This record gives sequence, C-alpha cells and structure tokens, in this order.
Amino acid sequence: MKFNQFSRCQTTITTQVSELESLGLTCLTDYPTKDTTALWLELLTEIIPTKTTIAAKHAALQNLLATSKNDVLSFCQSETVDACAFYNVALQLLHFEVDDDFSLKQPLAFMQKTNLPYHEKINTQTELISAFYDLLNTPTKTGQVFLDYLATQGFFNKFYGQITQPLIFNGKTQPVFDTSQLIYEVVYIQSDLDSDLDGKCDLLKAEIIRPKETESNLKVPVLYTASPYNQGTNDKLGEKLTHDVNVPLTPKKPTKKSYEDICAPTFNLPNAQKYSANKITTQASETFARELSYTLNDYFLARGFAVVYAAGIGTRGSDGLRTCGSKEETLSTIAIIEWLTGKRQAFTTKEATTEIKAWWCNGNVAMTGKSYLGTLATAAATTGVSGLKTIISEAAISNWYDYYRDGGLVIAPGGFPGEDADVLCGECFSRKKDAADFYKIKETYKKQLAQITIQQDRASGNYNAFWDARNYLKDIANIKCDVVMVHGLNDWNVKVRNVYNLYQALQDLPVKSKLILHQGQHIYINNMRSIDFSSMMNLWLTNKLYEVANDADEILPDVLVQDNAVAETWHQFESWQTPDAKLQTLHLGLDELTTTKVVGQVSFNDQLPQETFAKYSKDYHTWQNELLTAPELNTSRLVFSSQPLTNDQYLTGTPKLKLKVASSKNYGMLSFMLVDLGTAKRLGAVPKLLGRKTLGLGYRWREDDLVEFALDKPSDFKLISKGHINLQNRTNLWQNDELKANEFYDLNVTLQPIFYHLPKGRRLALIVYSTDMEMTVRGNQDISYALDLEACELSFFSSKLS
Repeated sequence: MKFNQFSRCQTTITTQVSELESLGLTCLTDYPTKDTTALWLELLTEIIPTKTTIAAKHAALQNLLATSKNDVLSFCQSETVDACAFYNVALQLLHFEVDDDFSLKQPLAFMQKTNLPYHEKINTQTELISAFYDLLNTPTKTGQVFLDYLATQGFFNKFYGQITQPLIFNGKTQPVFDTSQLIYEVVYIQSDLDSDLDGKCDLLKAEIIRPKETESNLKVPVLYTASPYNQGTNDKLGEKLTHDVNVPLTPKKPTKKSYEDICAPTFNLPNAQKYSANKITTQASETFARELSYTLNDYFLARGFAVVYAAGIGTRGSDGLRTCGSKEETLSTIAIIEWLTGKRQAFTTKEATTEIKAWWCNGNVAMTGKSYLGTLATAAATTGVSGLKTIISEAAISNWYDYYRDGGLVIAPGGFPGEDADVLCGECFSRKKDAADFYKIKETYKKQLAQITIQQDRASGNYNAFWDARNYLKDIANIKCDVVMVHGLNDWNVKVRNVYNLYQALQDLPVKSKLILHQGQHIYINNMRSIDFSSMMNLWLTNKLYEVANDADEILPDVLVQDNAVAETWHQFESWQTPDAKLQTLHLGLDELTTTKVVGQVSFNDQLPQETFAKYSKDYHTWQNELLTAPELNTSRLVFSSQPLTNDQYLTGTPKLKLKVASSKNYGMLSFMLVDLGTAKRLGAVPKLLGRKTLGLGYRWREDDLVEFALDKPSDFKLISKGHINLQNRTNLWQNDELKANEFYDLNVTLQPIFYHLPKGRRLALIVYSTDMEMTVRGNQDISYALDLEACELSFFSSKLS
C-alpha cells in the first residue's frame, strides 16, 4: 500500500487558520490562548458530522486510541498531545486499523512506509493546527482525501442553501453544493451544419446538470463531455457492419503521389436554413431522469460546477449524421461551447420557437472524457474556440489514421478486429432508435455510410483525403487552451502514438500541458487508490475555470508516469524522457540483440497449418500468449533477445527499426513486438477491484468503485510496444512503392512510443512476424520473409537506474 499525492498546496499558518475557519471550525477563533491538547480535542470533536451532540461526539472519540492504554478522551485529561498520539488517532480516522495496519508505538514509521504526509513534531498550537490542516488533505485507506470522506458523512451540509460562491480549501473547490437539488434540463442548440442534407441547420441536443444556486445569480463554469455514446448505441448494427479480417493481403499498384495529391479539401459550411425563435425564456421545458455520466463529472457537481453532456450530430434527439471524426463532428462539438459562451442560439424544443440562453454560465468551459469523448475534446481544442479554457483528454485519438491504420495497413484497434470508421458511424448513429425520425433520413444515411466505407479504403490501408480530414495534428497550432493528457501505456485500443504526437506538438505552443501515463489499458483512473487524480483535476479546474490563483501550473507535474515494475509507484519527469537518457543501438543477430553487426540472413514463413490458423483466428489472446513458446509458431516468427540486464533501465521515446527485408511475393507486411522477457511477477492487465462503490462523491450522492493495479502471478514476458508496416509503403503512407519478389529493400519502422521500466536480470526481445491475429488482415498466405542481418538494427533511448 502506497499513496502518491501531487495536488497539495503549501500554505502559511495564517492561510491554514483562515481556511480551517471557513470550514466552520469555530474552535480556532482564539486558538493562541488555548492549551494545545484541549485544542486538539476540540478540533476532533468538530469533524464528527454524523453525531449531533457533544455527548455523542465524545462517545465516538472514546473508540479511538491515542496510546495502547488511553482513548482520546482519557488521554486529553492526563497527557499532552505529541506527534505519536496525534497520528495514532489520525490513522484511525483515516480507516487504518491498529495492529493490522500500524503499531501504536510507531505510527510515523507506517506513514513513512506508505508515503503519507506527517509532521515529526507537534508541541505548539501552530504545529498542531498545521498538522490538522494537512490531515484533512491526507488520503484515507481508500486513497480518498479525508476531507472528501468527511463530505460523504455530511460535514458540509451546514453550507447547503447558503452558498453565494464556491468554498476553496487548499486551492480546491469543496462539496458545499446540495446534489439533491441539482437542476436537470435539456436544450437544442442550433449549429451551422446540415449533415443530413435536409436543407435545415442541424439542432443538437444537450443535457445540462447545474447547481440550484445558479437560480440565485451564481454563475458557474461548465464541464462538458461530448459523448457519441450518450444517447445509446446500435450494437447489433455494429456487429453486422464489422468487416471480415480473414482475407488475404493483396498487392498494390505502384504509384507516385505527393501529400498535395491526397490532402483533404477545404471544408465549407452548407447554405442551410436557420431557425428563428419568436420568444425567449430562462426556463427549459424538458428534463431527463439519468444521464450516462462520468464519475469525475459527478465529483465536481457537488463542488459548484455545471455539467453538460451532448452526443452530437446523428444521435438520438439531435439532427444530422455521424461522420466519425470529420470536420462536421468537430463543429458539432464546439457549437455547444459557443452556446455556453453566448455566441450561438439554443431552443427549449426541436420546434425552435423559444430561445434559451446559458445565463447561468460564467463563460469558462472545460472538456472531459475518455476515448471518443476525449478525442472530440482534442478536436474542439484544435479550433481555438473561445471559452474553452482546458481539456482533460483521456485515451484520446489525435489522428484517426493512427487508430484504424498503421504503416499502410488496415490495423484494428486492440480487441476489435474488423472495426473501422463505418462501423463506428453505425454504432453511434442512435437516431436510428427513434423510428419515425430515422425513416425521414434512412436513404440519406445509407448513402452516406456507403460513401464512408469506400473512402476509408480498406483495400489499400493508405493515408488519403478521408484520413487527412480526420488528422487533428494538422491544426495543433490553433490550440489556445491548456491541456491535460491521460493515457494508458498498455492501451492497444487508442494506441500510445496518439498521445505521444499530441504531447510533442504541444511543447511548441504557448499553452500549459500536463501528461499522465498510467499502466492501464483503455480505462479511467479517477478511482485508483495510489494517485490523487480527482484532487489533481480539482486543483487544475479550480484554477482554469474559477480563476483561483492556486499555482496549479507549478504544483502539478509536467509528466507523471506510473511504474510498471513496482506497484502503486509514480514518478515525475520534465518530459517524455528520463534526464540522462541516451540513444542505444542494438543489432539483430541470428537470435539475439547484440552490440556488434552480424553477417547472414534469417527467414520465416507466415503460413500456418489450417487447424492452427483456425485456432488462433478464434482466440487472438492465446496466439499472443503462445507466440514465444508454441512449437507450431516457431517457423512463423523470429525472436532476437538481449543478454540479461545488469542494471534496471528506463526505455523511453519511440523505438526505431532499420531493416533490410525481402518478400517471396510482390507484396507483404511485417509486424513487430518489443517485449520484456523473463519470468517475473508483473502488474495485472487490469486494475484489481478493492471495493465496490467505496468512493463517495458527495453526501448521499453517487459512488465509484475503488481499484488499483497489483502484482499478478508470474508471467514469462510482457508486451512493451508494437509496430506494423506494409512493405509497399516504404517511402510514405500515401505512395505505393514497387516490391519485387525475393529482392531486398531497406525499411524504416517506428514502433509505438514507450516509457518502460525494465528491471535488472530481464532481457529485451524483439519479435518479427507478419500476421497479427488481433490487428491485421489474416490471409494465412504462403509468404516467406528474409532479413539481411548486417543491415538490421533496433534503436531506443534508455537510462540506467542504480
């Protein structure tokens, strides 16, 4: 068990006293005149919100031991508070158990071991107050900040109905807003789009949740989540549209093309009819029962933020069609921000007769969400839309080609063989769920979907105008808002290249950016025990949206990385690289990665026996697990491994391969895995559930499960990175190069970016193969590949750890 906090603000004793008093702790009014032990007892008494009388509060304190012989009450009658007694009680308040978790004789040793903050000396009133202030900001056993836990017990109920502005403590907003009184309403925002070609501007449904206090002139910022899944998905249609991947790789006709030949044309808005209301109101006429929420947003609803969910064009309640990442979807996304900041009209119904404004919004907006949700946040940021102050983009796509393609090949997002842009369009087109609405545009929808299927070009896998229109990296220079990026280093759905390229591009812009890399796959991390993610985002959003000067830019790490070799451990860096990283180059030998060149050739054949092929086609997990060990795969891949490491190393950046390769056909593809080789306990692939609905997000409000990554049973290897390339895309992604059978060609391949702790005694291994059962087409063709070893090398950045 280890706790990592990155959101704590350093404050003066004057500020601490003032902020503690703002919480309603009345005992501090004349604290210099009080005995330190008596003051401690008063403070403890004031943080038991479930007890309403002094007698009940004292009874609760009698259940807390200050020493092995005295509970708090008896201790305060005869002893003087010191650090040992203070933290014995504090740890119990934080839900750690005496004897099972810590010893009453050495509480500070436990706090040091678990990385909990503590004060070594507590003798004076100011030392006590400072320690108590920090205690309120300390994680409980679940990782939840103690003050947030107290909120779930009703500590802030005294503020309900009395709020005229948010309450700030340690630079963060506190849950003083009554979530039982939240206002739920729906509006329809007018866009400039006509994506369903009916001649009228698309109206976009938005679901709003805001504090009741906004009815009393409090203006609040907005957390906006653009989720195409928010109004439902067409899962059966998605399955029907999914492409067969058991098809052969085919040769491409050689071409000579420049980027100018395939770049996306300029997008022009349609000449569509706008709606014009004949009256205006401040009250919505439509509500909703329950949104498809994100628990981080729920956390902030108790803290004076409004939340808006909008699914966008082509979704239930809105007009238009889904277009999978195109300019239309980006403009659909920012239309909601433009309404929130007073620059666009919205109506109370789709009849559009009554206008309604976001009169309750202070004009500051942040976007939140993972995957497609974070992708649309990234897209919105690249427009430079006014009012968007920051985005928290989690597992977000920055270039849709890097999601569905790689190196001139059709590459599935991990776990979804056969998915493509058209499949996602169909799945998210929730207008289909309202039959009468759908039938009006059924034929238009069919034609548009067929067009997307053609334009995405599964035949070649090349970068073209369709993908260029969905490449947000081209517009990075337009970003004006600050950016938080969160991504899993084991995310093979939205692969790491998406966040790496975004991060690198942002370094040249005059905006603040923060990067958090965790060991998860495609997950949220706001419910992980080992990191105070929600508090970090509280510090950030309090600064960006409420404009509180809390030093968030300086306090939050620029790059934060979860260690893959040690559980519950996070490291801070200045960039996507360790400070002493050096470029290392290893050559490919007969079966090893070596520091010297080797002369010779090695080869493999991609075709498997039909029974073996059928087995792995049905279960790509088994294929990946057996790739290094199954005898039937020995002839279908090459393995090159290093000697065991003599020191722990960090491998960072983008591993690169230089190869000289020949195919027995006039076409071919290669795939690559970089792996950590050696039997050892490693972090599990998914976080372990520590408690269901353990994390309360406010008083009698919503809850979240508590999770954390833990070391799993021993495994023989761990995937670090992957890469793929079509041998006919040696020059670039849009040109088809000629490939002659059995002729050697030079090849450069960049693997997915990494930040990996490779422990001493392990080996680094490179696997070279062709068909990737999870991601590529699976033709099971009789193709042999040969490598000229003298011209083959692997390079990457590494740094030694002592």
